[in-house]
Amino acid sequence: MKKTNKISVINKEDIQKILKESKRPLSLKELEKTLQLDKAERQKIRTVLKDLLKEGSLIMLKNGLYGIPREMNLKSGTLWCTRSGNGFLIPEKDGEKDIFIPSGSIKHAFHGDKVIARIEHSVRGKKEGKIIKVIERKTKNITGYLKVLKNIWYVVSEDRKIPRHFIVENPSFEKISQDALVAAKIVKYPEDGKDPTCKIIKVFNGLNDVKSITQFVAFKHNLPQRFKKAVDTEIKEITPFDESGTGRVDLRSLKHVTIDGESAKDFDDAVFVEKTVKGYDLYVSIADVSHYVRPGTAVDIEAYQRGTSVYFPRTVIPMLPKILSNVMCSLNPNEDRLTMTVKMSFTKEGSLKGASFFESIIRSAMRLTYKKVEMALIERDKRTIKELNELMPELELMKELAEILAEKREQRGSLDFDLPEPEVLLDIEGGVTGIVRSERLFAHRIIEEFMISANEAVAKYLFSNKIPALYRIHERPDREKLIDFERLLHNLPLRHKKIDASAQQLQSLLKGVSGTQYEYLVNKALLKSMKQAKYSASNKGHFGLASECYLHFTSPIRRYPDLVCHRALKYALSRNSGTEKTRFLPEQELERMAIHLSERERISMEAEREIEDRIKVFFMKDKIGDIYEGLISHVTSFGIFVELLDYFVEGIVLLSELHDDYYIFQEDKFRLFGRKTKKIYRVGDKVKVRVTFADTEQNRLHFSLVRDRNVTTD
Repeated sequence: MKKTNKISVINKEDIQKILKESKRPLSLKELEKTLQLDKAERQKIRTVLKDLLKEGSLIMLKNGLYGIPREMNLKSGTLWCTRSGNGFLIPEKDGEKDIFIPSGSIKHAFHGDKVIARIEHSVRGKKEGKIIKVIERKTKNITGYLKVLKNIWYVVSEDRKIPRHFIVENPSFEKISQDALVAAKIVKYPEDGKDPTCKIIKVFNGLNDVKSITQFVAFKHNLPQRFKKAVDTEIKEITPFDESGTGRVDLRSLKHVTIDGESAKDFDDAVFVEKTVKGYDLYVSIADVSHYVRPGTAVDIEAYQRGTSVYFPRTVIPMLPKILSNVMCSLNPNEDRLTMTVKMSFTKEGSLKGASFFESIIRSAMRLTYKKVEMALIERDKRTIKELNELMPELELMKELAEILAEKREQRGSLDFDLPEPEVLLDIEGGVTGIVRSERLFAHRIIEEFMISANEAVAKYLFSNKIPALYRIHERPDREKLIDFERLLHNLPLRHKKIDASAQQLQSLLKGVSGTQYEYLVNKALLKSMKQAKYSASNKGHFGLASECYLHFTSPIRRYPDLVCHRALKYALSRNSGTEKTRFLPEQELERMAIHLSERERISMEAEREIEDRIKVFFMKDKIGDIYEGLISHVTSFGIFVELLDYFVEGIVLLSELHDDYYIFQEDKFRLFGRKTKKIYRVGDKVKVRVTFADTEQNRLHFSLVRDRNVTTD
């Protein structure tokens, strides 16, 4: 084995290089000898090795040797399980495809864990693997039902992604009955054939209101309930800014406004547009969170661990303490605030002619809502126009520019999915009064276009200056996924060409179904065919936006990646002005952050989706027996899913409830086919259903078919 020159600082790259050059796993003593370490330096290498093992860059074999996973046909990544019990390994390295993990090969790993898997074989180009090691446990809590057998109490997980039971340590139950729904903290994980153990931390007396459902989901997804004491202590020492000597550009004379939803409490972004001789100047000013949240502080560390704010009906689990998110950083009206501003100059046709970036001070002229802006600009409501009289010229310019930018983005092939979000309507006491499709207004489009423009401008500036950053990437969809989507189109009464996976063609397809009964269905199916957007230290473009260079910059109050990009921009500006003080994060560190932050985003989305699903079921509990019209949204081997037209709610008609025939699941045609009656139930068909079962705890909503007026026969 070749010796290297003695190094002054032990780092991860040196160790990985030595292991790669050795072409075999090495022991700790061999590494120490190769690096020529003295006694004092040996503790340092142990710390570095521990970090490499934790992040999955190295693996320790049973004989104590250290090796590189990819050299041993191993892959590290995050295990993402499905309700069927199977899972997928999401590799850490960009561009690598997910690896299928059958249920029998998951072993002792849980949904969300960081793991190492061995590639067992490939079927039709799709890799299949087996979990051989859990690097880091991510599941901390479990939710389920309390059971007892021969005086042994245990919790059976209600989550089909974690199909296990957990022995309760030191049970002391006085008023807790068997089958109670509980949340428990995992004390010991399954190892050496032993059952995992847990400790009860919360007992739920049913999920009978929005508050209890919210608490349940927060426990289940291990979402933080409060900030650490170190954060509370540190936050008291943060003082409002002193504008003297800040060297910031003073934009307080410009009529910046914020435009957000009715219930928003934190305001990240404010905008202002003015007309120029050659076109328009757009100012997008974003809360300067990086001024208050410095790297390495307790506030910063916890914000990174959380990764993002999580939004539930009428409540939020914030990334930052409220004194920052709702007060100091929030661009509240008529109050001076520190911001980072992107000034963009556009031609009359919407082409970007130049962009500048600077630290600034603004004073928001007014807090506007999407609804109010829509009433003024689109509905031309006289009362609203009078109320916003002083701002109407600027709002009209915003409308002009947004329309131009939207058309420009459409021309380049940007996909505009028209997928309404469910809006939960609550009364003053928190009761659910309705679940409707949120209305997408032109006012939303104004802010979308301006934020996309600002994000692109910052991304291009950092990329052209070779400043490492966290990019928001969205890769081109896999061909096999689009084949499934194409088969769906073939079974709908729509005219379509063969899908070529170009953004322009997919955009044209979406426009073609706009306004039809299949609009939501096609949008949803195409979105499922897309790859999930994620963060990366490498710029790979954003397919959905048809953007060559994109990142998140405009929401640092609620997204940590945006805060990272603010710091990158400040570093770039200081370097270009010759006032550079510190180096920015290296690309390898940013890639590690990208993996973590993409994972936190997935957890947040999963929790928000589960809240919505359970509230929908809860809302339907008092509607048992009621009849509704709906569309078949999905067909499976065990039943048909129906999306109601009156409410934004989806339930299932089980195959076992179709008593009039034996039905065959024809997967390639997205339908059930009756052998005797020749009846067909397919995606897109209108049906009438009766609500038969709604269980919030099991998160199940069942329907039965009422009549087959619109059902076709073969």
